[in-house]
Amino acid sequence: MGKEERGNLLTALRKGEVSVVFKKVNTEEIRVMPCTLNPVVLEAHSVKGGIDKIDPESDHFAVWALDKEAWRSFRVNTVVSWEVLG
Repeated sequence: MGKEERGNLLTALRKGEVSVVFKKVNTEEIRVMPCTLNPVVLEAHSVKGGIDKIDPESDHFAVWALDKEAWRSFRVNTVVSWEVLG
């Protein structure tokens, strides 16, 4: 995933909910993860701060997984696809 697409993904995560499809590192299993970095959604889950510090050039993104209601991360180079939800 190139720098521009990483930036687009990060912007989409900050604006709302995104479905990210990626391969798990240990098992190579495909994972579909609905996730977000939207402050309004995070506050609704009593999660505060930290989202502005995510670097679009990072090798991995930490996101709030909506299905697990917990922080999860994925490596950018394992992303198969992503799409904005809703």
